[in-house]
Amino acid sequence: MAIESRVSSALIGRSPVMKDIYRELIRVSQSKATVLLRGESGTGKELIAKLIHENSPRAHKPFIKVNCAALSETLLESELFGHEKGAFTGAIQMRKGRFELADGGTIFLDEIGDLPLPVQVKLLRVLQEMEFERVGGVDTISVDVRTIAATHRQLENAILEGSFRQDLYYRLNVVPIHLPALRERREDISLLIEHFLEKFNNENNKKVHLSNDVIQLLIHYDWPGNVRELENCIERLVVLAEDESVTFKTIPPAIQTYFNDIKTVTPPIASDKRGSFTEKMQGMEQEALKKALERSGWVQAKAARLLGMTPRQVAYKIKKYKLFPENPF
Repeated sequence: MAIESRVSSALIGRSPVMKDIYRELIRVSQSKATVLLRGESGTGKELIAKLIHENSPRAHKPFIKVNCAALSETLLESELFGHEKGAFTGAIQMRKGRFELADGGTIFLDEIGDLPLPVQVKLLRVLQEMEFERVGGVDTISVDVRTIAATHRQLENAILEGSFRQDLYYRLNVVPIHLPALRERREDISLLIEHFLEKFNNENNKKVHLSNDVIQLLIHYDWPGNVRELENCIERLVVLAEDESVTFKTIPPAIQTYFNDIKTVTPPIASDKRGSFTEKMQGMEQEALKKALERSGWVQAKAARLLGMTPRQVAYKIKKYKLFPENPF
C-alpha cells in the first residue's frame, strides 16, 4: 500500500487543516528529523507518532512510547536511560532503558512538557550526541534513535517560567506539527461518526445508526476530549442502543444534559441562525455544569461523575464559562 493510502486511511478528515497534516506526514516520515507534536489531549498525537514511524525507513525497528508525566523524576530517568545493578535501592539487576530498547527505531516521548529539569539535561545530550550512561553506570552507550515528542502544554510559557530548557525546546522543535482540536474542524465530525459507527457495529455485531438530528447535536458539541471523547461516545451509543435507531435518550449524559430539550436541529445556514443556536446550546451547557457543581459542593471529580464527563473536561468548561462558587468561604 502506498504511503499516502496508509496515512489517509488512518486519519479521518477532509478539512483543509487535515489535508495539510496528511501532506506534512508523508514528507516528514522519510526524514530523520525530530518531530514535536502539539495539541490538546485526545487529538491523536500518539496515532500521528505511530504513523510517522510506520511510514519511515525505521518501520521494522522498535517503536517505544514513554509517558513523561506518569513517573517520578528518579523512575523516569531509569526508565529512559536504564540503570546498573545496585544503582539504587531495589535495582537488583542491570536494566536497559527505553532509548536502548528503541535503538534503530523511534522513541515517542509523550507529555514532554512534564519532563523534570534534571532529566531534560540528560535528554538534551542524547539528542545532541546520541549517547548517555545508565543510572549508576560509567560506560557510555551510543544509540541511533529518532525522537518524536508530544505535549498539550505551551512550552514557550514553560521556558519563561523556568520549568523547561530553551535549548531542549529548540532540539525538539525541528519539525513542529500542530494537531487541531475537534471543534476547530467540525466538518470532519460526520466522517468520524461514520467511521466509529462502522467500527463498533462490527465489534458488537449490530447495525446501529444515528438520525440526522442526533448527528447535528454531536457536530455542534464542543468535544473538550476531542476525537478520543467522540470515539468513546459512539461506542457507548452502539453498546447501549436497544434497537437500530439512536434516540436522544441514548446519548451519553455529558451530551444529553446539554441538549435534552432540543428535539430537532436544522443545519445552520445563515450566521444569525447559527449564532442563536450556538448561544442556546452554550446556555444549556453552562446551566447543567453549574447545577452539577452546586450539587457536588464544587468538587470537580464529583461533578464530572454526575455529568458523565472527565475531571479534565469539567475543568475546561469551568474555565470556559468563568464559573466561580457563589459562597467560596
